[in-house]
Amino acid sequence: MDRPEWTADPDLASRRVGGSVVWANDELFAERENLIKPEQPEFRPWSFGHKGQIYDGWETRRRREPGIDQAIVRLGLPGVVTGVVVDTAFFTGNYPPFASVEAVAVDGYPSPGELSALDWTTLVPKSALKGDSENPFQVSSSRRWTHVRLSIHPDGGVARFRVHGRPVADPRLLDLGSFDLAALEHGARVTGASNMFYSSPNNLISPGFASVMGEGWETARRRDDGNDWVEIALAGEGVPRLAELDTSHFKGNAPGWASLSGSLDGETWFEVLPRTRLQPDTRHRFPLEQPRELSHLRLDIYPDGGMARLRLYGGLTERGRSEFTERFRAAQSG
Repeated sequence: MDRPEWTADPDLASRRVGGSVVWANDELFAERENLIKPEQPEFRPWSFGHKGQIYDGWETRRRREPGIDQAIVRLGLPGVVTGVVVDTAFFTGNYPPFASVEAVAVDGYPSPGELSALDWTTLVPKSALKGDSENPFQVSSSRRWTHVRLSIHPDGGVARFRVHGRPVADPRLLDLGSFDLAALEHGARVTGASNMFYSSPNNLISPGFASVMGEGWETARRRDDGNDWVEIALAGEGVPRLAELDTSHFKGNAPGWASLSGSLDGETWFEVLPRTRLQPDTRHRFPLEQPRELSHLRLDIYPDGGMARLRLYGGLTERGRSEFTERFRAAQSG
């Protein structure tokens, strides 16, 4: 299927970035935690447990009275939601005919009971679903959200719930003088890449370590004289002091070399790290001897291959701090 452009935005709810399904009113047939698993749903015919066919998703019992079923997800990356996907893969005679999505923004770590008592904002009104399908719904909201609530009408099964968007970090929870300028969770974003054949370049700047090769960025094998690259708009204008290029899990397919370039406008580039030899399955750390202000970063790998993570440690400039803080404030009132 042709996927909407906004599905290229990271999944703010994914377990891989720290999301959690904190509550569901019912999960008799299949556990709520399946909703945010990062991998694609699977189906194994004739795999029955003591409650029936085992599904890789969230499935509630058949309702015999009016009502709806709900699940609340705490976003691993609070941010502006651009769209959601309600994936009913492999649910055919037992998918919900309708779904709706709401959101709320709250500080701290409220309990499910406290969350349920809040006033929620509708992101997706009650909308029809198709069975065994990805059901995408674009969202028009400029606010920063911390939790979303999926309602299914009246009951049934959903394989995955994807909440795509742009992370917006809370400056009150960060040391803006020393943090990862290229981190997705801090608001950095991929603006371009030469190739994403095996996996998304968003993985490069995702939280935590990659646990397997598939959690990094890997390109197809090149058969020409070129090289692959990724460009990133940083969390804000800053001065980097240390770069980390991590090839963990990439053994026979790590790049041979890499370089870093910086820019203040995304068009005019200067050298940050010269072309440097890399080793397979290794976290490389490079102090930057002549740090300069930059707002964009370009990673070039030679000629192709896979990288697990890219980190760029440093501090925001005065202008970077101002823009970083204003982005958060604007999304709070959006």
